[in-house]
Amino acid sequence: MTIHVIGAGLAGLSAAVELASAGRHVIVSEAAPQAGGRCRSYADTATGMTIDNGNHLVLSGNGAVAAYLARIGASDRVHGPDSATFGFVDLRGGGFTVAPNDGPLPWWIFAAARRVPGTRARDYIALARLLRPPAGATVGDVVRTSGPLWDRLLEPVLLAALNTPPATASAALAGAVVRGSLARGGRACRPLIAHPTLAAAFVDPALAYLRAHGAEVKTRRLTALGIEGARVTTLAFGGEAVPVAPGDAVILAVPAPVAASLIPGLGVPTAFNPIVSLHFACAPPPSAPAILGVLGGVGEWIFAFPDRVSVTISAATAVVDRDRADLAAAVWAEVCTAFDLTAPLPAWQVVKERRATFAATVEQDALRPPALTATRNLFLAGDWTQTGLPATIEGAIRSGVTAAGLATQRQRL
Repeated sequence: MTIHVIGAGLAGLSAAVELASAGRHVIVSEAAPQAGGRCRSYADTATGMTIDNGNHLVLSGNGAVAAYLARIGASDRVHGPDSATFGFVDLRGGGFTVAPNDGPLPWWIFAAARRVPGTRARDYIALARLLRPPAGATVGDVVRTSGPLWDRLLEPVLLAALNTPPATASAALAGAVVRGSLARGGRACRPLIAHPTLAAAFVDPALAYLRAHGAEVKTRRLTALGIEGARVTTLAFGGEAVPVAPGDAVILAVPAPVAASLIPGLGVPTAFNPIVSLHFACAPPPSAPAILGVLGGVGEWIFAFPDRVSVTISAATAVVDRDRADLAAAVWAEVCTAFDLTAPLPAWQVVKERRATFAATVEQDALRPPALTATRNLFLAGDWTQTGLPATIEGAIRSGVTAAGLATQRQRL
């Protein structure tokens, strides 16, 4: 019996790894010349470096991520501080650090040096409403969207997590992020960054694991599903028709629009938000933190790698069409201010993902389908499926594990 995994982004890779570890025969088919989906790395001619298409942050409390990395032998390829510390610089003047304590009892909110300047402990207690928000509520329906706590912490953090203007985003999705991280204490929200690249941490070890466990990985594009009755019977890869035998299963781990084009009548999210990432071929100052939040600028988060500086702009509708050179110059000036540097603009690259994630609104969340489909041997995976999380690495990996489990159960019946 064979399980076909269509798509080698993190959802597809996690499904394939889960199945291969259980001794299943897996064939992974990927349309692109390289695996990884949106978490890919490539040799960039503009900077002369290997860079990631974007900056993806995971947290120490991301259980699905931790299990995936452990299985593929890559736990040591994500790095972060020993404690949960988040530095911010305000380009209008000043900086501060937010430092939750390790345990779930949040005594840190009573320590002025650990919380956002200008906030009081009771401001944070009000955030408990996010943990179990009413159905259909937006973040703005549940918490106050003005004041120092919102402006300096909640808005930038939720914007990065949801890739959607947070005041109008789904409170349920925001609450899921908070429950999985801050509500569990600082031990669960240490920021972890892939080193040296996303591919080196999440993709290359997974491909090596799959090949070592007898899986096949092929470069080919699925163009149609042949469905008869209640099961997939053929997979069309261009002019090649691959039979799907009784007992075989198919996991479709492709972007939402592609899935909708392959499965008539499938409901999927229809609104998407962009992410813009900028990469500068310049080593950061030795004192630079691995990640730094930026307030009052165009850039939002600065990532300091040993050989380069990268900046992320989430929900980047306002800048996605901006002239690339102009944007690079403006953001580099912000980097220099943040790091107290005087340096000319180095070689740079701007990466624009126009449909990076689904819009994390109440309406779009309601359109996300479950992993199960009406077709008996067909399952869905992807961060756009109903994972209970916004479009994150944790959600993508979790979706693959879910689809793999369902496919295995169906094979047994």
